[in-house]
Amino acid sequence: MTKIKAVLFDLHQTLAYVKKEDEVTSEELSDYLFSRGYEVSPQQLRAAWMFVAFVDYPKYGYKSWRSYFTRILWRLNVKVDKETLETIVKRLKNRPYRLQWDAAEAVKKAKKHMFKTAIVTTIAYFQFKKAIKPIKEYFDYIVTGYEAGCDKTNPKMYRKTLELLNVKPEEAVMIGDDVQVDILLPKRLGIHAILLDREKKNIECPQADAIVNNLDEAVETIIRKFNAN
Repeated sequence: MTKIKAVLFDLHQTLAYVKKEDEVTSEELSDYLFSRGYEVSPQQLRAAWMFVAFVDYPKYGYKSWRSYFTRILWRLNVKVDKETLETIVKRLKNRPYRLQWDAAEAVKKAKKHMFKTAIVTTIAYFQFKKAIKPIKEYFDYIVTGYEAGCDKTNPKMYRKTLELLNVKPEEAVMIGDDVQVDILLPKRLGIHAILLDREKKNIECPQADAIVNNLDEAVETIIRKFNAN
C-alpha cells in the first residue's frame, strides 16, 4: 500500500462549527430588511447567498462580511442605507465559527507524524479565520473557494490542493462529514476518505475507507491502517 503523505480536513462541522443559537437565518434577515422597507424574501436571500458563496467568492475572494453581504444585495439589485447594512454586518459578525473540541489535538498529531496538512472548504476564509487561529501554524495550506477558483463540489479544488501539497491522490486522505463532497468525490479522484460521524448516526457509506466518531480516531486510523507498514 502507498504510504500516506497528506491529510486533508473539511472545515464546516469537522474542524469548526457555528452554535445553533448564533446562527443567522434567512428569515431573520428578511424580516429585518422588510422592517427597514426593503422587500427581500427568505428564498431570494438564500438564492443570492448561495450564488455569492459558490460563484462570486471563488472569483473575488471577499475579505469581510461587509463586502460579502454587499455582493449579496447587489445580486438582488437592492441598495440599502448605511445603518441597515451595518446592523446586518454586526449581526453576522456575532455568529462566529468555533473550533471543535477535538480539532487541535488531532491536527497536532497529524503534524507530529510528519503528514502534510490542508483545509479544504468552499467557505470564505474571513468567516473562520479567528476560529482556526490556535491551529493555523499546523496547516501547510488553507484552500478555500478563492484559492481553488471554484466551489468544493468541483474536482478542481481537490486537484489544486494535491498540487500545492505536491502529493499524488493515493498519498492523501480526506476527513469530513459530508458523504457526497468529502467521501464520494475524493474517492473518484483516487484520494482515500474517512467519514466523520460525530452524532453516531450509524451512517452507511461503503465507499468510505473508515467511519469514525471524532477527529482523533480519524488520525489514528490513518496512522494505524494506512501507514502500518
